[in-house]
Amino acid sequence: MRLSSAALLFALSTAPVAPAQAFCGFFVSGADAKLSNNASQVVLMRKDNRTVMTMSNNYQGPPQDFAMVVPVPTVLQQNDVKTLPPDVFEHIDQLSAPRLVEYWEQDPCYIPPPIYPMNLPVVVNMAPTGGSPKRAADHGVTIEAKFAVGEYQILILSAKQATGLETWLKENKYRIPEGASTALAPYIASGMKFFVAKVDIAKVRRDAHGAVVLSPLRFSYESNELRVPVRLGLLNAESKQDLIVYVLHPESRFESSNYPNVFAPTNLEVVDEVRNGFGSFYAQLFDETLAAHGNKAIVTEYAWQTTSCDPCPVPPLNPSDLYTLGADVLVGGPKPTDDGPMPGPRGRSMPPGGFFGGFSSWVLTRLHTRYDKTTLSEDITLVQAKPVVGGRALGDGKTLEGAGEVKMDSVNNFQGRYIIRHYWEGAVACENPVYDRWGGPPGGDRPLQMATDLANAPRGQVTLKTAVRSNLPQLGLPGLPTPKRGK
Repeated sequence: MRLSSAALLFALSTAPVAPAQAFCGFFVSGADAKLSNNASQVVLMRKDNRTVMTMSNNYQGPPQDFAMVVPVPTVLQQNDVKTLPPDVFEHIDQLSAPRLVEYWEQDPCYIPPPIYPMNLPVVVNMAPTGGSPKRAADHGVTIEAKFAVGEYQILILSAKQATGLETWLKENKYRIPEGASTALAPYIASGMKFFVAKVDIAKVRRDAHGAVVLSPLRFSYESNELRVPVRLGLLNAESKQDLIVYVLHPESRFESSNYPNVFAPTNLEVVDEVRNGFGSFYAQLFDETLAAHGNKAIVTEYAWQTTSCDPCPVPPLNPSDLYTLGADVLVGGPKPTDDGPMPGPRGRSMPPGGFFGGFSSWVLTRLHTRYDKTTLSEDITLVQAKPVVGGRALGDGKTLEGAGEVKMDSVNNFQGRYIIRHYWEGAVACENPVYDRWGGPPGGDRPLQMATDLANAPRGQVTLKTAVRSNLPQLGLPGLPTPKRGK
Protein backbone atom coordinates (compact mmCIF):
# COMPACT_ATOMS: atom_id res chain seq x y z
CA MET A 1 0.00 0.00 0.00
CA ARG A 2 1.43 3.37 -0.99
CA LEU A 3 2.14 5.82 1.82
CA SER A 4 1.58 9.38 0.69
CA SER A 5 1.53 11.75 3.65
CA ALA A 6 3.90 12.89 6.39
CA ALA A 7 3.49 13.22 10.09
CA LEU A 8 6.16 10.92 11.48
CA LEU A 9 8.85 12.08 13.87
CA PHE A 10 11.99 10.05 14.42
CA ALA A 11 14.44 11.88 16.71
CA LEU A 12 18.17 11.31 16.57
CA SER A 13 21.35 12.61 18.19
CA THR A 14 25.02 12.98 17.39
CA ALA A 15 26.16 11.92 20.89
CA PRO A 16 26.01 8.68 22.91
CA VAL A 17 22.36 8.14 23.59
CA ALA A 18 19.68 7.23 26.06
CA PRO A 19 16.40 6.75 24.16
CA ALA A 20 13.04 8.21 25.14
CA GLN A 21 9.82 7.74 23.26
CA ALA A 22 8.15 10.42 21.15
CA PHE A 23 4.94 10.74 19.16
CA CYS A 24 6.13 9.15 15.93
CA GLY A 25 9.65 8.27 16.98
CA PHE A 26 11.82 9.02 19.95
CA PHE A 27 14.15 11.65 21.33
CA VAL A 28 17.66 10.78 22.44
CA SER A 29 20.28 12.78 24.28
CA GLY A 30 23.83 12.65 25.58
CA ALA A 31 25.21 9.95 27.85
CA ASP A 32 23.50 9.68 31.25
CA ALA A 33 20.88 12.23 30.12
CA LYS A 34 17.28 11.64 29.27
CA LEU A 35 14.78 13.37 27.03
CA SER A 36 11.14 12.41 27.08
CA ASN A 37 8.07 13.20 25.04
CA ASN A 38 4.56 12.26 26.08
CA ALA A 39 2.40 14.53 23.93
CA SER A 40 2.45 15.70 20.33
CA GLN A 41 0.23 17.92 18.26
CA VAL A 42 -0.08 18.11 14.48
CA VAL A 43 -2.11 20.49 12.32
CA LEU A 44 -2.98 19.26 8.83
CA MET A 45 -4.48 21.90 6.54
CA ARG A 46 -5.84 20.16 3.48
CA LYS A 47 -7.43 21.10 0.16
CA ASP A 48 -7.66 18.72 -2.77
CA ASN A 49 -4.32 16.84 -2.79
CA ARG A 50 -2.32 19.61 -1.14
CA THR A 51 -1.47 19.37 2.57
CA VAL A 52 0.28 21.86 4.85
CA MET A 53 1.48 20.15 8.02
CA THR A 54 2.64 21.84 11.22
CA MET A 55 4.05 19.70 14.01
CA SER A 56 5.11 20.28 17.58
CA ASN A 57 6.58 17.97 20.19
CA ASN A 58 6.69 18.53 23.91
CA TYR A 59 9.90 17.09 25.33
CA GLN A 60 11.37 17.35 28.79
CA GLY A 61 15.02 16.98 29.68
CA PRO A 62 18.42 18.59 29.23
CA PRO A 63 18.72 20.30 25.83
CA GLN A 64 21.19 18.56 23.54
CA ASP A 65 21.62 18.58 19.80
CA PHE A 66 19.12 16.23 18.24
CA ALA A 67 17.35 15.80 14.92
CA MET A 68 13.95 14.79 13.60
CA VAL A 69 13.51 12.49 10.62
CA VAL A 70 10.14 12.71 8.87
CA PRO A 71 9.10 10.54 5.91
CA VAL A 72 7.64 12.81 3.19
CA PRO A 73 6.13 11.88 -0.18
CA THR A 74 8.17 14.32 -2.28
CA VAL A 75 11.48 16.20 -2.25
CA LEU A 76 10.89 19.40 -0.26
CA GLN A 77 12.63 22.64 -1.16
CA GLN A 78 13.44 25.54 1.14
CA ASN A 79 10.29 27.46 0.20
CA ASP A 80 8.21 24.43 1.30
CA VAL A 81 9.48 24.65 4.89
CA LYS A 82 9.19 27.33 7.54
CA THR A 83 9.14 27.73 11.31
CA LEU A 84 6.18 29.19 13.21
CA PRO A 85 5.88 30.95 16.59
CA PRO A 86 6.05 28.46 19.50
CA ASP A 87 2.54 29.42 20.67
CA VAL A 88 0.87 28.64 17.34
CA PHE A 89 -0.89 25.59 18.82
CA GLU A 90 -2.24 27.37 21.91
CA HIS A 91 -5.23 29.02 20.22
CA ILE A 92 -6.36 25.98 18.23
CA ASP A 93 -5.90 23.73 21.29
CA GLN A 94 -7.96 25.91 23.60
CA LEU A 95 -10.68 26.45 21.01
CA SER A 96 -11.23 22.74 20.43
CA ALA A 97 -10.48 21.28 23.88
CA PRO A 98 -13.26 19.63 25.91
CA ARG A 99 -14.92 22.32 28.01
CA LEU A 100 -16.76 22.51 31.33
CA VAL A 101 -19.79 24.80 31.62
CA GLU A 102 -21.84 25.70 34.69
CA TYR A 103 -25.47 26.79 35.09
CA TRP A 104 -27.37 28.01 38.12
CA GLU A 105 -31.06 27.25 38.50
CA GLN A 106 -33.13 30.40 38.85
CA ASP A 107 -35.71 31.02 41.59
CA PRO A 108 -38.59 28.63 40.72
CA CYS A 109 -41.05 31.16 42.13
CA TYR A 110 -39.81 34.02 40.00
CA ILE A 111 -42.48 35.43 37.67
CA PRO A 112 -40.97 37.25 34.72
CA PRO A 113 -42.59 40.58 33.81
CA PRO A 114 -44.94 40.55 30.81
CA ILE A 115 -43.48 41.34 27.43
CA TYR A 116 -45.35 44.07 25.60
CA PRO A 117 -45.17 44.54 21.83
CA MET A 118 -42.76 47.25 20.77
CA ASN A 119 -43.70 50.20 18.56
CA LEU A 120 -41.72 49.32 15.50
CA PRO A 121 -40.51 52.08 13.21
CA VAL A 122 -42.21 52.56 9.85
CA VAL A 123 -40.10 51.24 7.01
CA VAL A 124 -40.00 53.54 3.98
CA ASN A 125 -38.93 52.08 0.66
CA MET A 126 -36.33 54.24 -1.01
CA ALA A 127 -34.77 54.00 -4.43
CA PRO A 128 -31.22 52.69 -4.41
CA THR A 129 -28.57 55.36 -4.32
CA GLY A 130 -25.83 53.29 -5.96
CA GLY A 131 -22.79 51.54 -4.56
CA SER A 132 -22.55 48.15 -2.80
CA PRO A 133 -21.07 46.97 0.33
CA LYS A 134 23.60 14.78 -4.76
CA ARG A 135 23.82 11.71 -3.91
CA ALA A 136 25.59 10.72 -0.59
CA ALA A 137 28.90 8.93 -0.97
CA ASP A 138 27.50 5.39 -0.65
CA HIS A 139 24.85 3.01 0.74
CA GLY A 140 22.34 4.10 -1.91
CA VAL A 141 21.48 7.33 -0.03
CA THR A 142 21.10 10.58 -1.96
CA ILE A 143 21.07 14.08 -0.47
CA GLU A 144 18.28 15.62 -2.57
CA ALA A 145 18.32 19.07 -0.91
CA LYS A 146 20.12 20.89 1.88
CA PHE A 147 19.18 24.21 3.53
CA ALA A 148 18.66 26.00 6.88
CA VAL A 149 15.35 27.23 8.32
CA GLY A 150 15.31 28.97 11.70
CA GLU A 151 17.16 26.83 14.24
CA TYR A 152 17.01 23.77 11.97
CA GLN A 153 19.56 22.41 9.49
CA ILE A 154 17.55 20.52 6.87
CA LEU A 155 18.53 17.56 4.70
CA ILE A 156 16.18 15.82 2.26
CA LEU A 157 17.32 12.23 1.71
CA SER A 158 16.27 9.42 -0.58
CA ALA A 159 17.36 5.82 -0.15
CA LYS A 160 17.34 2.61 -2.15
CA GLN A 161 17.15 0.29 0.85
CA ALA A 162 16.47 0.56 4.56
CA THR A 163 19.73 -1.02 5.67
CA GLY A 164 21.63 1.48 3.54
CA LEU A 165 19.80 4.41 5.12
CA GLU A 166 20.39 3.03 8.61
CA THR A 167 24.10 2.59 7.86
CA TRP A 168 24.39 6.06 6.32
CA LEU A 169 22.77 7.70 9.37
CA LYS A 170 25.08 5.86 11.73
CA GLU A 171 28.19 6.69 9.72
CA ASN A 172 27.14 10.34 9.74
CA LYS A 173 27.01 10.20 13.56
CA TYR A 174 23.25 9.95 13.94
CA ARG A 175 22.53 7.56 16.80
CA ILE A 176 19.51 5.43 16.00
CA PRO A 177 18.13 2.26 17.59
CA GLU A 178 19.32 -1.10 16.37
CA GLY A 179 16.91 -2.65 13.92
CA ALA A 180 15.48 0.67 12.72
CA SER A 181 15.77 -0.55 9.14
CA THR A 182 12.78 -2.85 9.67
CA ALA A 183 10.56 0.13 10.43
CA LEU A 184 12.12 2.26 7.69
CA ALA A 185 11.67 -0.37 4.98
CA PRO A 186 7.95 0.21 4.14
CA TYR A 187 8.53 3.93 3.64
CA ILE A 188 11.52 3.35 1.37
CA ALA A 189 9.63 0.69 -0.59
CA SER A 190 6.82 3.20 -1.22
CA GLY A 191 9.28 5.74 -2.61
CA MET A 192 9.07 8.24 0.24
CA LYS A 193 11.88 10.68 0.99
CA PHE A 194 13.22 11.58 4.43
CA PHE A 195 13.13 15.09 5.84
CA VAL A 196 15.96 15.37 8.39
CA ALA A 197 15.79 18.46 10.60
CA LYS A 198 18.79 18.72 12.90
CA VAL A 199 18.59 21.32 15.66
CA ASP A 200 21.43 23.78 16.15
CA ILE A 201 21.23 24.28 19.92
CA ALA A 202 23.12 27.58 19.61
CA LYS A 203 20.19 29.06 17.68
CA VAL A 204 17.27 27.90 19.79
CA ARG A 205 15.24 30.27 21.90
CA ARG A 206 14.79 29.91 25.64
CA ASP A 207 11.91 30.97 27.84
CA ALA A 208 12.11 33.13 30.98
CA HIS A 209 13.23 30.09 32.98
CA GLY A 210 16.00 29.17 30.53
CA ALA A 211 14.20 26.17 29.02
CA VAL A 212 14.66 25.54 25.31
CA VAL A 213 11.60 26.39 23.19
CA LEU A 214 11.73 24.76 19.76
CA SER A 215 9.79 26.36 16.93
CA PRO A 216 7.05 24.27 15.35
CA LEU A 217 8.04 23.13 11.87
CA ARG A 218 5.64 23.58 8.95
CA PHE A 219 6.00 22.07 5.53
CA SER A 220 3.75 21.43 2.54
CA TYR A 221 3.46 18.58 0.07
CA GLU A 222 1.22 16.92 -2.51
CA SER A 223 -0.35 13.55 -1.72
CA ASN A 224 -3.39 11.55 -2.80
CA GLU A 225 -4.08 10.29 0.72
CA LEU A 226 -3.94 11.86 4.15
CA ARG A 227 -2.01 9.68 6.57
CA VAL A 228 -0.41 10.02 9.97
CA PRO A 229 2.47 7.51 9.94
CA VAL A 230 3.18 6.14 13.38
CA ARG A 231 5.07 2.89 12.83
CA LEU A 232 8.53 4.32 13.42
CA GLY A 233 7.16 5.84 16.61
CA LEU A 234 6.47 2.36 17.92
CA LEU A 235 10.18 1.55 18.04
CA ASN A 236 11.15 1.06 21.68
CA ALA A 237 7.96 2.80 22.89
CA GLU A 238 7.42 1.78 26.50
CA SER A 239 4.64 4.00 27.87
CA LYS A 240 1.51 5.68 26.63
CA GLN A 241 1.65 8.92 24.68
CA ASP A 242 -1.00 11.41 23.62
CA LEU A 243 -1.42 12.39 19.98
CA ILE A 244 -3.76 15.19 18.94
CA VAL A 245 -4.31 15.84 15.23
CA TYR A 246 -6.14 18.97 14.06
CA VAL A 247 -7.46 18.88 10.49
CA LEU A 248 -8.57 22.07 8.71
CA HIS A 249 -10.57 21.60 5.50
CA PRO A 250 -12.80 23.86 3.37
CA GLU A 251 -15.92 21.77 3.90
CA SER A 252 -15.49 18.49 5.78
CA ARG A 253 -14.57 16.94 9.06
CA PHE A 254 -12.18 13.97 9.02
CA GLU A 255 -12.03 10.56 10.66
CA SER A 256 -9.93 7.42 10.45
CA SER A 257 -10.60 4.81 7.78
CA ASN A 258 -8.57 2.03 9.41
CA TYR A 259 -9.20 2.40 13.15
CA PRO A 260 -12.51 2.56 15.05
CA ASN A 261 -13.91 6.07 15.25
CA VAL A 262 -15.45 7.12 18.55
CA PHE A 263 -16.97 10.41 19.63
CA ALA A 264 -16.08 11.77 23.03
CA PRO A 265 -19.13 11.17 25.27
CA THR A 266 -20.59 14.66 25.42
CA ASN A 267 -23.39 16.66 27.08
CA LEU A 268 -22.78 14.79 30.32
CA GLU A 269 -23.99 16.35 33.53
CA VAL A 270 -21.36 15.96 36.26
CA VAL A 271 -21.13 16.63 39.98
CA ASP A 272 -19.86 19.96 41.31
CA GLU A 273 -16.55 18.49 42.52
CA VAL A 274 -15.44 17.96 38.90
CA ARG A 275 -14.59 21.65 38.58
CA ASN A 276 -11.75 21.13 41.07
CA GLY A 277 -10.10 18.60 38.78
CA PHE A 278 -11.64 18.82 35.33
CA GLY A 279 -8.47 17.62 33.58
CA SER A 280 -8.37 14.47 35.71
CA PHE A 281 -12.07 13.86 35.11
CA TYR A 282 -11.80 14.14 31.34
CA ALA A 283 -8.61 12.04 31.24
CA GLN A 284 -10.48 9.25 33.06
CA LEU A 285 -13.49 9.55 30.74
CA PHE A 286 -11.19 9.52 27.71
CA ASP A 287 -9.22 6.49 28.97
CA GLU A 288 -12.37 4.49 29.67
CA THR A 289 -13.81 5.44 26.27
CA LEU A 290 -10.65 4.11 24.60
CA ALA A 291 -10.64 0.98 26.76
CA ALA A 292 -14.21 0.19 25.68
CA HIS A 293 -12.83 -0.07 22.12
CA GLY A 294 -9.68 -2.05 22.83
CA ASN A 295 -7.55 1.11 23.25
CA LYS A 296 -7.28 1.33 19.46
CA ALA A 297 -9.88 3.98 18.67
CA ILE A 298 -9.46 7.50 17.31
CA VAL A 299 -11.62 9.85 19.38
CA THR A 300 -13.29 12.87 17.78
CA GLU A 301 -13.36 15.63 20.38
CA TYR A 302 -14.35 18.54 18.15
CA ALA A 303 -15.77 19.17 14.67
CA TRP A 304 -17.06 22.70 14.16
CA GLN A 305 -17.13 25.48 11.61
CA THR A 306 -14.07 27.70 12.13
CA THR A 307 -15.98 30.99 12.31
CA SER A 308 -18.05 30.16 15.40
CA CYS A 309 -18.12 28.31 18.71
CA ASP A 310 -20.66 27.99 21.53
CA PRO A 311 -19.55 28.39 24.23
CA CYS A 312 -16.33 30.08 23.14
CA PRO A 313 -13.39 29.65 25.52
CA VAL A 314 -11.32 31.79 23.12
CA PRO A 315 -12.27 33.66 19.94
CA PRO A 316 -12.86 31.56 16.81
CA LEU A 317 -10.12 31.18 14.24
CA ASN A 318 -9.70 34.20 11.98
CA PRO A 319 -8.20 34.57 8.49
CA SER A 320 -4.80 35.43 9.96
CA ASP A 321 -4.77 32.18 11.96
CA LEU A 322 -5.58 30.10 8.91
CA TYR A 323 -3.02 31.96 6.85
CA THR A 324 -0.33 31.09 9.40
CA LEU A 325 -1.35 27.43 9.38
CA GLY A 326 -1.20 27.09 5.60
CA ALA A 327 -3.55 29.36 3.68
CA ASP A 328 -0.54 31.25 2.34
CA VAL A 329 0.41 28.07 0.49
CA LEU A 330 -3.11 27.05 -0.46
CA VAL A 331 -4.26 30.57 -1.40
CA GLY A 332 -1.29 32.90 -1.82
CA GLY A 333 -1.23 36.66 -1.51
CA PRO A 334 -0.36 38.91 1.45
CA LYS A 335 -1.21 38.00 5.01
CA PRO A 336 -4.62 39.37 6.06
CA THR A 337 -5.34 41.27 9.24
CA ASP A 338 -7.27 39.41 11.92
CA ASP A 339 -10.59 40.88 10.77
CA GLY A 340 -9.68 42.03 7.29
CA PRO A 341 -10.27 40.48 3.87
CA MET A 342 -8.68 37.19 3.01
CA PRO A 343 -6.53 37.45 -0.09
CA GLY A 344 -7.53 35.47 -3.13
CA PRO A 345 -5.23 33.80 -5.63
CA ARG A 346 -2.43 36.04 -6.84
CA GLY A 347 -3.28 38.55 -4.14
CA ARG A 348 -6.79 39.40 -5.35
CA SER A 349 -8.96 40.48 -2.45
CA MET A 350 -11.90 38.32 -1.46
CA PRO A 351 -14.82 39.06 0.88
CA PRO A 352 -13.83 39.44 4.55
CA GLY A 353 -12.75 36.08 5.88
CA GLY A 354 -13.53 34.31 2.62
CA PHE A 355 -11.53 31.94 0.47
CA PHE A 356 -12.21 28.67 -1.34
CA GLY A 357 -15.89 29.45 -1.45
CA GLY A 358 -16.08 31.23 1.89
CA PHE A 359 -14.14 31.25 5.12
CA SER A 360 -17.31 30.29 7.01
CA SER A 361 -17.36 26.86 5.36
CA TRP A 362 -14.02 25.71 6.82
CA VAL A 363 -14.16 22.96 9.43
CA LEU A 364 -11.79 22.25 12.31
CA THR A 365 -11.63 18.58 13.38
CA ARG A 366 -9.78 17.53 16.54
CA LEU A 367 -8.79 13.84 16.73
CA HIS A 368 -7.19 12.37 19.84
CA THR A 369 -5.65 9.03 20.70
CA ARG A 370 -3.42 7.68 23.45
CA TYR A 371 -1.25 4.80 22.43
CA ASP A 372 1.70 2.52 23.01
CA LYS A 373 3.42 -0.17 20.96
CA THR A 374 0.60 -2.64 21.60
CA THR A 375 -2.26 -0.53 20.25
CA LEU A 376 -1.20 1.01 16.92
CA SER A 377 -0.04 -1.51 14.34
CA GLU A 378 -0.33 0.60 11.19
CA ASP A 379 -0.37 4.21 10.08
CA ILE A 380 -3.54 6.23 10.67
CA THR A 381 -5.37 7.01 7.43
CA LEU A 382 -7.74 10.01 7.49
CA VAL A 383 -10.72 10.53 5.17
CA GLN A 384 -13.54 13.03 4.82
CA ALA A 385 -16.69 12.27 6.83
CA LYS A 386 -20.29 13.47 6.95
CA PRO A 387 -21.22 16.43 9.21
CA VAL A 388 -22.33 15.76 12.79
CA VAL A 389 -23.74 17.70 15.72
CA GLY A 390 -23.55 17.02 19.44
CA GLY A 391 -22.69 18.65 22.74
CA ARG A 392 -24.85 21.72 22.08
CA ALA A 393 -27.24 23.75 24.25
CA LEU A 394 -29.72 26.57 23.88
CA GLY A 395 -29.14 29.96 25.44
CA ASP A 396 -31.20 28.95 28.48
CA GLY A 397 -28.83 26.06 29.20
CA LYS A 398 -31.12 23.28 27.99
CA THR A 399 -29.26 20.72 25.88
CA LEU A 400 -30.12 20.18 22.21
CA GLU A 401 -28.83 16.61 22.22
CA GLY A 402 -28.98 13.97 24.92
CA ALA A 403 -26.08 12.57 26.93
CA GLY A 404 -23.57 11.03 24.54
CA GLU A 405 -25.84 11.67 21.55
CA VAL A 406 -24.34 12.42 18.11
CA LYS A 407 -26.56 13.20 15.10
CA MET A 408 -25.92 13.55 11.39
CA ASP A 409 -26.65 17.05 10.11
CA SER A 410 -25.86 19.46 7.28
CA VAL A 411 -23.15 21.29 9.25
CA ASN A 412 -20.51 20.31 11.78
CA ASN A 413 -21.26 21.43 15.34
CA PHE A 414 -19.82 18.77 17.64
CA GLN A 415 -17.82 19.36 20.83
CA GLY A 416 -16.91 17.69 24.10
CA ARG A 417 -19.08 19.61 26.60
CA TYR A 418 -19.59 18.80 30.29
CA ILE A 419 -22.14 20.43 32.53
CA ILE A 420 -22.36 21.30 36.20
CA ARG A 421 -25.87 22.30 37.23
CA HIS A 422 -26.29 24.10 40.53
CA TYR A 423 -29.83 23.14 41.48
CA TRP A 424 -31.96 25.61 43.42
CA GLU A 425 -31.27 25.33 47.16
CA GLY A 426 -33.18 28.36 48.43
CA ALA A 427 -36.69 28.57 49.80
CA VAL A 428 -39.63 27.60 47.58
CA ALA A 429 -42.43 29.89 48.75
CA CYS A 430 -45.02 29.39 46.02
CA GLU A 431 -47.62 26.77 45.16
CA ASN A 432 -46.54 26.14 41.57
CA PRO A 433 -42.73 26.35 41.32
CA VAL A 434 -41.21 26.22 37.85
CA TYR A 435 -37.90 24.38 37.74
CA ASP A 436 -35.25 23.94 35.03
CA ARG A 437 -34.75 27.62 34.30
CA TRP A 438 -31.01 28.22 34.10
CA GLY A 439 -28.70 31.19 34.08
CA GLY A 440 -25.34 32.46 35.23
CA PRO A 441 -23.95 32.55 38.79
CA PRO A 442 -25.48 35.03 41.24
CA GLY A 443 -22.20 36.88 41.64
CA GLY A 444 -21.23 37.14 37.97
CA ASP A 445 -19.63 34.96 35.32
CA ARG A 446 -17.33 32.07 36.12
CA PRO A 447 -14.84 31.38 33.31
CA LEU A 448 -15.01 28.22 31.24
CA GLN A 449 -12.57 25.45 31.98
CA MET A 450 -10.81 23.57 29.18
CA ALA A 451 -9.21 20.14 29.47
CA THR A 452 -5.72 20.79 28.08
CA ASP A 453 -2.31 19.16 28.63
CA LEU A 454 -4.10 15.84 29.02
CA ALA A 455 -0.92 13.79 28.72
CA ASN A 456 0.10 15.15 32.11
CA ALA A 457 -3.32 15.08 33.77
CA PRO A 458 -3.37 13.01 36.99
CA ARG A 459 -5.03 9.70 36.24
CA GLY A 460 -6.87 7.22 38.41
CA GLN A 461 -8.22 9.92 40.73
CA VAL A 462 -11.83 9.98 39.48
CA THR A 463 -14.52 7.31 39.69
CA LEU A 464 -16.92 8.01 36.83
CA LYS A 465 -19.90 6.30 38.47
CA THR A 466 -19.82 8.84 41.28
CA ALA A 467 -18.86 11.80 39.08
CA VAL A 468 -21.30 11.53 36.14
CA ARG A 469 -24.96 12.33 36.82
CA SER A 470 -26.12 11.40 33.30
CA ASN A 471 -27.08 7.89 32.28
CA LEU A 472 -24.47 6.63 29.78
CA PRO A 473 -25.02 2.92 29.03
CA GLN A 474 -22.09 2.64 26.60
CA LEU A 475 -19.68 3.11 29.51
CA GLY A 476 -21.86 1.35 32.07
CA LEU A 477 -22.74 4.57 33.91
CA PRO A 478 -26.20 4.39 35.50
CA GLY A 479 -26.36 8.08 36.40
CA LEU A 480 -27.17 9.77 39.69
CA PRO A 481 -30.49 11.06 41.02
CA THR A 482 -31.30 14.75 40.65
CA PRO A 483 -30.41 16.56 43.90
CA LYS A 484 -33.24 17.63 46.16
CA ARG A 485 -34.32 21.19 45.46
CA GLY A 486 -35.33 23.91 47.89
CA LYS A 487 -35.53 24.12 51.63
